[in-house]
Amino acid sequence: MKWKIASVVSVLLLSGCSLPTDFDWKFWEDKQIVENNNTPEISEIVEEQPEENNNNQSEIIEDIVEADSPIMKEEFVSIVKDGIIQNPTNLLVLVNKDIALPEDYVPDDLVSPNVPFIFDGEHDKRYIREEAARALETLFESASSEDVELFAVSGYRAYDTQNAIYNSYLKRWGEERTNAVSAVPGHSEHQTGLAMDVTSRSVELQLTEDFGETVEGIWLQENAHKFGFIIRYPLGKETITGYQYEPWHLRYVGEEVATHLWKEELTLEEFFGHESYQ
Repeated sequence: MKWKIASVVSVLLLSGCSLPTDFDWKFWEDKQIVENNNTPEISEIVEEQPEENNNNQSEIIEDIVEADSPIMKEEFVSIVKDGIIQNPTNLLVLVNKDIALPEDYVPDDLVSPNVPFIFDGEHDKRYIREEAARALETLFESASSEDVELFAVSGYRAYDTQNAIYNSYLKRWGEERTNAVSAVPGHSEHQTGLAMDVTSRSVELQLTEDFGETVEGIWLQENAHKFGFIIRYPLGKETITGYQYEPWHLRYVGEEVATHLWKEELTLEEFFGHESYQ
């Protein structure tokens, strides 16, 4: 995998998305979502796709079946109705610009992982779901054993918190720019409790694309999958994920799926045949 340097973003940018300098602000505008009113077949994991995407999805699913992946279990299939995920506790839940979490969804297994944070004191963003927290602790321990020092920045974010952040950006930047760098309330991965932003001293504990070029960022790119995490918004996939490159944004999906995505250089959108923003 190749990773390149880009623009710097302050750690105060808590949208979960970076601030781009050169960006196609309109790449997502033509997307139309098709709702699922009933439990989907495996070939309709998230929503109906154009024929070309369906063919690609079929190939992905064949690979998953051959690998006997847990994705085939019912609990890992996202059920979407009226654009809202009906089973948000799904560890492989796909949350993006098209698909939202219920407004009142709060994971019931949030815990604070025993890892160093960039801040002191109690805060919701210390928390992530328990399975992800235990995996994050192991990841940090492994990194430390290789003299790679990481710091956690922001995990769980409630709907109301995301709403406040999003609206503050609307006032500052306007809708078009804001929608390219910040998730609409309900559409943030942080609300799943499965995401954690991380950083290092190499970038002065900031959230910046430069992190991808540091020893710590490169270590994550090469090793995060071993602990069940993916770099959710990778470089070169902006028109697929809908967001700027974020080398700091880790998303827990479990070791088997994370390894598959890492080897095949796939995003969650590609994995589910949901290439929404091309």
